[in-house]
Amino acid sequence: MAETKVVYSICGMCAVRCPIMVEVEDGKVTWISGNPHDAGIGTGLCAKGVAGRSVLYDTERPLSPMIREGERGSGKWRTVSWDEALDYVAEKLREIIDNYGGRAILLSDRGGPFVEIRKAFMQALGSPNYCNHDVTCGISVNHAAMSLFGFGRTGFSYDYKNAKHVVLYGRNMLESIKVKTARAMIDGLAKGAKITYIDPRFSVTASKAHRWWQIRPGTDYALNLALIHILIKEGLYDKAFVSRWVEGFEYLANFVKPYTPEWAEKETGIPAQEMYLFCQEVAKDAPHVIFHGGWMRARYRQAFYEARTTYILNVLLGAIEVPGGLVFVKGPGDAGKKGLNKIGVNLPKVEEKRADGAGWKYPHIKTPLLHRALEAIKTGDPYPIKAYFVHRHDPLLGLPDPEAQIEIYKNLDLLVVCDINWSETSWWADVILPECTYLERSDIIATQKGLKPGFRRRKAAISPMYNTRPGWWIYIQLAKRLGKGEHFPYETIEDIWQAQLEGTGVSIEDFEAKGSVTLVDKPIWFDRENGLPFKTPSGKIEIVSQKWEEAGYPSLKEYESPEAPPEGRFRLLFGRVAYQTHGMWMNNPALHPYLKENILWINKDVAAKMGLKTGDLAEVANGSYRKKIRVFATELIHPEAVFMLHGFGHTVPYQSRAYQKGVADQRLEVGLLDVFDPAGGASALCECFVEVKPAS
Repeated sequence: MAETKVVYSICGMCAVRCPIMVEVEDGKVTWISGNPHDAGIGTGLCAKGVAGRSVLYDTERPLSPMIREGERGSGKWRTVSWDEALDYVAEKLREIIDNYGGRAILLSDRGGPFVEIRKAFMQALGSPNYCNHDVTCGISVNHAAMSLFGFGRTGFSYDYKNAKHVVLYGRNMLESIKVKTARAMIDGLAKGAKITYIDPRFSVTASKAHRWWQIRPGTDYALNLALIHILIKEGLYDKAFVSRWVEGFEYLANFVKPYTPEWAEKETGIPAQEMYLFCQEVAKDAPHVIFHGGWMRARYRQAFYEARTTYILNVLLGAIEVPGGLVFVKGPGDAGKKGLNKIGVNLPKVEEKRADGAGWKYPHIKTPLLHRALEAIKTGDPYPIKAYFVHRHDPLLGLPDPEAQIEIYKNLDLLVVCDINWSETSWWADVILPECTYLERSDIIATQKGLKPGFRRRKAAISPMYNTRPGWWIYIQLAKRLGKGEHFPYETIEDIWQAQLEGTGVSIEDFEAKGSVTLVDKPIWFDRENGLPFKTPSGKIEIVSQKWEEAGYPSLKEYESPEAPPEGRFRLLFGRVAYQTHGMWMNNPALHPYLKENILWINKDVAAKMGLKTGDLAEVANGSYRKKIRVFATELIHPEAVFMLHGFGHTVPYQSRAYQKGVADQRLEVGLLDVFDPAGGASALCECFVEVKPAS
């Protein structure tokens, strides 16, 4: 009789990390669904989550540790044992530490709830240079939130289910799927909620919206200034909330006076009359209104101000800590409970300045700046970076201008990639340490914040199928080889879980029934009159942020109109679809057949003038990168822009399905590695113009 079991765990197919239930029969994963014990997701799962089994059984991934034998990028590898690989890396690190100090080591990471072990590893080595991938995601949104509220973007969640009106700025919620969010949004629509979607390009989310504004690319800030102008001038804002919680309202009111809807119409292309009607609508629906601050908003140089004014619109409508609005997330302390213990014992405090300048050269920036860390590798300023660990993300795919990055890598003595996939970056690595998939590994316990805080756990459904290892084991083994084992007295993942949970009143066994533990029975709401815990110096929402002002960045910046594309060129926009994540699953056997190549969206009238129609081949180019791509001519994209899906054009031949398929948008972003939003830190990925012409 077959041996069967059910394991409650956490998905690893994208950055959302949904709760899942894995069914196993005779040591094989037979089914993956959402975790039915989590009411928000039920048994639902997106296409990527379902395709997790394909990752598990796909052999086109690194199956054993490897050390490079030929030149970097030559694809010549030697398969080695774990002992040989770890000894090799440890010896190289020891030489670098002896010559340059621990600060010469950089580690960049996808981020998320399981990063603590890698941060502890870096701290043990004496390096301040841990980075996440946020410069190409939400860093400017994060700093916009910090400048207003004193905490980052994850300090709020959004109550879509009870909202009456949701406003999205290119936040393609129904294609860049977070299953719980998508379900809550659909539930909200069923209850009568409205969606206003603002994007130069139409999307699936736009198809569900009551209003789609095809805004001119790069003018979100102009629109927000005009909307704030209307709400204040016509007295449509929540006066009681503003009076109680906002510092600097008069400054805001005076600043937006020149930014009339009629002025904004010329910038954005959105009729002024529609802006007036919209403001009447949202004021009527307030405070059950959400202006989404943005997730991935690393597109333009003024992203910080776009996000900041988006948050201000929520504030003006009083949409804070109310059902259907922005809700403070609560942690164990808010429930009167002890939180998880930190990983690592007696870790030394690292006094060194960060190589990327965050916190000193850029005193207003708290989140790591990966693009500036690469600049430090290039220049040796403020000090040399000689070893670079890349864990479960792909800078050559996610950051702009990979050719420039590869040049920078020449200054490294050691490049190590720890991943489950062949990434673009892995091809240039000196050592590959293959991590097992999320179905084969357990991870540290994570805190889950929200109205009902708790803890959650990823647990291995099966043992590793190949010669791969979990990340926590890899870093602890390296630490021990470098004489830092005293900080990591753990042999098994159970040892780590036990140390994390000590004193919390929660045991390892408590996770078996549902995969998570909730610390309270009822949702926690803060007292909206007297108990909102803003972490600014005044304890209120600060329109004027002293920290940004002192760093030389005004709290509200005079609007600058985006550059118009030169003749024959277009602003390059990019995005995703529901069954593709950041390009890392282009080679997935289950997903690849549905999306083998990307296409180029171009405005129908513009295309006609160029002699192009849907299905034709066009040539798209910037710098030395030049590729042919099929055209989709449509009125559903702004005339100044073209659009393609991100993540194509893979260059690693071991990925036979994705190899050289489609066009790599990041390779068209020539020269953008050093172009970023100075106030928020995000790469300005859409400050890019590409040449398009009919293919010869």
